[in-house]
Amino acid sequence: MAALSRILIVDDDPDIRNVLSLLLKDNYFVAEAADGAEAVAYIRANPDTDLVVLDVMMPGMDGLETCAKLRETSNAPVLFLTAKSAERDRVAAYQSGGDDFLSKPFSQAELIAKISSLLRRYQQYRGKPASTLNIEGLEIDLSAHSVKAMGRPVTLTDTEYAILEYLVKNRGKVVTAAELYEAVWGEKFLSGSGNTVMVHVLNVRRKIEENPSKPKILRTVWGRGYQID
Repeated sequence: MAALSRILIVDDDPDIRNVLSLLLKDNYFVAEAADGAEAVAYIRANPDTDLVVLDVMMPGMDGLETCAKLRETSNAPVLFLTAKSAERDRVAAYQSGGDDFLSKPFSQAELIAKISSLLRRYQQYRGKPASTLNIEGLEIDLSAHSVKAMGRPVTLTDTEYAILEYLVKNRGKVVTAAELYEAVWGEKFLSGSGNTVMVHVLNVRRKIEENPSKPKILRTVWGRGYQID
């Protein structure tokens, strides 16, 4: 029998942690953290954690700060939970290194669907057969899920890596935001999804380009989409 995926729930409200644990414990190994510092310590001690469910609004170190700290040691997907739904809040969540976003209140079906999608993508990109792609000083090791730019190691989130790999595998083709979103997120492209793609692409570009304001690798084809030549 395959080992259960390990999920860390981070929320300062013990009632919410308890509810989430009850919803998930039959299908996953679930651990809990009451604040950002506890979450960071847990991930450092348990680097095999597969996914983090992270509340945005927490006292002290909030969810955005916590996610940024987690990204220093882990590429496991982060699913943000928040009572906010404004576009600027979603952008801030993605810029901190988050992979997806679920607004409260949400249904059990929504939660499970988001987690399943993130875990499926994470496991897929961790288990690719050995192969290395090289483009303009960019080296992508598909087996190690690692990237180097001009010999410098680049740390990407799982979502950022999936975006980069998809564009590389469609090298020379203009990929629309809708195609990229549906391929990487595995969900139907809706209003607002384009901004989600844009923020993640900007994050990737910032990490892999020598001059992100004048990209040589990952270009935006205005009015059409994105392309790696």
